[in-house]
Amino acid sequence: MSELTVLQAVRLKGRIVEPQLVATVGEDATDVAQTVLQLTAGGLLLEGTSLRLSPEGRARLNTLLAQERSSVDHAALAQSYAEFRTVNHEFKALVADWQLKDGQPNTHEDAAYDAAILDRLTDVHQRVTPVLAAVVDVVPRLAAYADKLESALAKVQAGDTAWFTRPIIDSYHTVWFELHEELIAASGLTREDEAKAGHAD
Repeated sequence: MSELTVLQAVRLKGRIVEPQLVATVGEDATDVAQTVLQLTAGGLLLEGTSLRLSPEGRARLNTLLAQERSSVDHAALAQSYAEFRTVNHEFKALVADWQLKDGQPNTHEDAAYDAAILDRLTDVHQRVTPVLAAVVDVVPRLAAYADKLESALAKVQAGDTAWFTRPIIDSYHTVWFELHEELIAASGLTREDEAKAGHAD
C-alpha cells in the first residue's frame, strides 16, 4: 500500500500502535504491516510502544505531499475547500454547543438539547458529503474520509455519543479535524495561515 497513506496517518495521530493504524487507514492488516516494516527498515518510522515519524520520515512525507499537490487541479480544489470552510464554521459552532450549555460545561442531562445538536450534526454531514466527493475527484487518496465520517455518525446516531467528539478514537470530530489538516496541506497552506484567516478548527 502507499507509503504516503501510512506516513500521513502516523503524522496526523502523532503516535499510534499498529492495530489502530490498520483501523484508521482502512486497509488490509497484512499490507499495512508490510508497509510499516519497510518504512521502519528504511528509518522513516520509529518503533517503540507506538509508531512515530522519524525526522527522515517527516521529510519524506513532505516530499510525497508536495508531489501529490503538484498533480492536483488547484482551481477545483480551491473551490471545494472554500465550500468545506463554510460547513466547517457550522461544525465548529455545533461542537461548541455540544460541549457547553448556557456558558457551562454540558452535563448532557438535557436530552432535548442534545438531540437538537445531533440533528444539526446530521445536517452538517449531509452538506459536507457532496463537498468531500468533489475533493476526492481531485485528491483520490482522501476517499477513506467519507467512510470514516459515515461510520462515526452511525455510531453517534445509534446512541454512542462518544463517537461525536472523543479525541482518542476516530470520532466524527477527530476525523473531521484530520480531513481539515489534509485539505490545508493539499492546498499548500499551513494551519497558521488558516488560523490567521479565521478558518482553523
